[in-house]
Amino acid sequence: MQENNKLHSYHPATGQWIGKVELTATSDVPDLYSKARAAFATWSGLRLPERIKYIRNIRIYMTEHLDDIATVIADDTGKVKTEAVVADLLPVVDGLCHIEKHAKHILSEQKKTTPLLFFGKKSYVEYIPRGVVLVISPWNYPLQLALIPVVSALVAGNTVILKPSEVTPLVGKQIEDIVQGAGLPPHVVQVAHGGGNLGAALTAGKPDYIFFTGSVRTGKMIQQQAAKDLIPTTLELGGKDPMIVFEDANIERAVQGALWGAFTNSGQVCMSVERLYVHRSIYDSFKEKLVAEVKKLKQGTAIDDDIGSMTYPQQVEIVKAQVEEAIREGATLEAGVVPEQWDQSSGLFIPPTVLTNVNQEMKVVKEETFGPILPMLPFDTEEESIALANDSNYGLNASVWSSDIKKAKRVASQLLSGNVLINEVIVTVANHHLPFGGIKESGLGRYHGEAGLRDFCHEKSVMVDKGSKNSELYWYPYREKYPLLKDLIYHLYSKKRNWAKFVRTYKKLLKK
Repeated sequence: MQENNKLHSYHPATGQWIGKVELTATSDVPDLYSKARAAFATWSGLRLPERIKYIRNIRIYMTEHLDDIATVIADDTGKVKTEAVVADLLPVVDGLCHIEKHAKHILSEQKKTTPLLFFGKKSYVEYIPRGVVLVISPWNYPLQLALIPVVSALVAGNTVILKPSEVTPLVGKQIEDIVQGAGLPPHVVQVAHGGGNLGAALTAGKPDYIFFTGSVRTGKMIQQQAAKDLIPTTLELGGKDPMIVFEDANIERAVQGALWGAFTNSGQVCMSVERLYVHRSIYDSFKEKLVAEVKKLKQGTAIDDDIGSMTYPQQVEIVKAQVEEAIREGATLEAGVVPEQWDQSSGLFIPPTVLTNVNQEMKVVKEETFGPILPMLPFDTEEESIALANDSNYGLNASVWSSDIKKAKRVASQLLSGNVLINEVIVTVANHHLPFGGIKESGLGRYHGEAGLRDFCHEKSVMVDKGSKNSELYWYPYREKYPLLKDLIYHLYSKKRNWAKFVRTYKKLLKK
C-alpha cells in the first residue's frame, strides 16, 4: 500500500503492519539510468573471474543471513517459512553456485569452424555485455525471480536496475541489503521501489535489455514499449499447466505430486498444476486418494504448517470469481468450501480446493487461477490427453505420469510447452542447467542454462585472417574466375565430388 511516499507492507496471513520502504519517484528514473551507465563503464571492464568473486560474496552473505532473509520472505508473502527456504532461498544460492562454476565456460570466447573456402582463417564468437538491464520482478517468489536474472545480468558484465513488486516491498529492500552486504560497487545494482507507474517510466527510459516476470497483460504492455525502441526482452509470463496421469502411473506418487504441484505457495506459482487430467479407468480412485490427502494439509503460519496464505488481495478476488462461476455451471466441490465460507478475517487464506465435473470452457480450466484450486478432468486415450493439455493459450510447464517411460516421452514430445516433467512437477525451473521459459502466451526467451547467461550479452561473430596474402579468390578482379569457381563448387559439393580436382582448382584461383 502506498502512503506518504512510502510503500507499507502488511502480513498477508495476519493483516499486521510489518514495515515500510521509501518510494522511488518517477522523476528519479533519468538519474538511475545515468548512474547505471556510469557504473557500467567500470563494471563491464572487470575480468570475468573478478565479477564471479562478487557473485560468490552474494551467495556467502545469503547463507550467513539465511534465517533473517527467510523470515522477511515469509512475513512479506504470507507463505510458510519452509517454502521460503525451499522455493526462494535454495534455488537462488544453488543458482549462484551454478553461475560461479559455469559462467567462465559459457561466456568465454567460443571457437567455431571455418568453411573450407576460407582456408587459413579462424572464427570465434565472443559475448559482450548489453549495458543497463532492467529487471521487473513479481511478488510470488520475490527473491528467486528477482535475484537470478539480476545475477545473470551482472556476471555477464551488465549493470542492473531492479524494480521489485510493490506487493512485497520488504523483500525488495532485503535485496538491497544483500547487494550492499556483498560489497558490490556503487550503482552496479540499483533497486527502484514503486508500482506500475514507476515500471512504465523505467521501461520508457530505454534500458539496453528488459527481463520481466509477471502477468501476460503487463508483459504485452512492456513488449509494445520495447518494440518502439527495438529493446530486446525476456518475458516470463503466466501458465495453466496440465498434469496427465495415465492408468499405469505410480498412483501414490502421482497423488502426492498433484497435491504439492497444485497447492505449494498457496497455488501462486506460474508452474502450478492448474489442470489435472486423469485416465478414466483410475479417475474415481485417484480422486478419493487425492481428496483424503488434501484434508490432511495444515494451513497457517506455524513452522510445521503446509500452506500459507495468499499474498495479494486482488488475486483472492480472481480466484473467488473463477470458483463461483465453476460451481454455478455445475462443478462439484470435492475438497474445500464455497467462497462465501472462506474465512479471511485473520488473513488471506483460501482452503485447498478440488473441483470435479468441470469442462474446458470454464475459466477455472481456461484462465490462469494462481491460487490453491485444482480442477480435475477424465480422459480416455493418449491422443485425447494431448489434445486437452494443448487446448490452452499458455505453454509454460506440463507433466506426464506413467511407468512406461517410452510412452511418457512420446507424449511429452507432443505437448506445446516450454518445459515438461515426467513423474515430477514444477522443478525444471530449479534446474539451472536447463533453459527455462514458455511458448504461446507464457512468454518469450529463456533464462538458466547457457542461453540464460548468453541472452544478457550481445553475441559477436569474429573471423581472423593473418593478412599475409595479397588477395582472396573471391575478390576483384573477376576476370577468368567464373569457370574456375563453377568447377570448384562442382568438385566440392556435387555427388561426384573430387578432392584432388578441388585442390588443383583452388590453387589456380589463388593465382588469378
